[in-house]
Amino acid sequence: MEIEKVWAVCYSATGTTEKVVMAVAETLARKIGKPLETVNISAPAEREKERSFTATDLLVIGTPTYAGRVPNKMLPYFQTKLTGNGALAVPVVLFGNRSFDNSLEELCAELESHGFHTVAAAAFVGQHAFASKLAPGRPDAEDIVRAEGFAEKVAEKVQTLTELSAPIQVPGDPAAPYYTPLGVDGQPAKFLKAKPLTDLDKCTKCGLCAAVCPVGSIDPADVASVPGVCIKCQACVVKCPTGAKYFDDPAFLSHKAMLEANYTRRAEIGLFL
Repeated sequence: MEIEKVWAVCYSATGTTEKVVMAVAETLARKIGKPLETVNISAPAEREKERSFTATDLLVIGTPTYAGRVPNKMLPYFQTKLTGNGALAVPVVLFGNRSFDNSLEELCAELESHGFHTVAAAAFVGQHAFASKLAPGRPDAEDIVRAEGFAEKVAEKVQTLTELSAPIQVPGDPAAPYYTPLGVDGQPAKFLKAKPLTDLDKCTKCGLCAAVCPVGSIDPADVASVPGVCIKCQACVVKCPTGAKYFDDPAFLSHKAMLEANYTRRAEIGLFL
């Protein structure tokens, strides 16, 4: 099929999803010999823009996995702001070493229902935003090599297509419930209302935490105040240059401890072609 442009579209609060999406998209663009355009929807303003594509576009569309699904605050973007018009798509999810559960199937289904044709899909592993002991440093060099190899196979598939193939098949159930976080006692860990705290002795009031919050919930005039909803993405924690942001909610910390006790093995990525 004739492709005129490759796109990299992603939500990536802490940068790990973006790293994988860019590795795939850059390799695709190079192998096909077409220009690459990037769209990062992590900032709220970017998710207000509607984008329409054509049958000559090839998109790599990525999101992290939250509780086994596409993040519920990002789902409306995929449902209402992207129109495929026959564009080819490669859905990509990133998961924090536990499981991608139903997130990839959900993303595939949403794209197919909005005019995209999925030709391949992938689930990669990234360092868990909650717990640095889970997949530390991933995606690592090995993951990037595999991402690039995957992209080369996608390029070959796309260039040899003479007609649209059936939608890519991936494991999962888009109608399944969200994963229930558990604490070290095996009981549900309820930390929905937990918000980041600020160590005022470390905080320099640079405002970076407010700028990187993907839902705009931190008050830029008083960064210790979080009047909006917190989606626990950890962008403010990970990107604070002085380490001033942290969570101390007991249920949150119990869930983190449970993850660190049970999911430190090197999880496998999933590639679907």
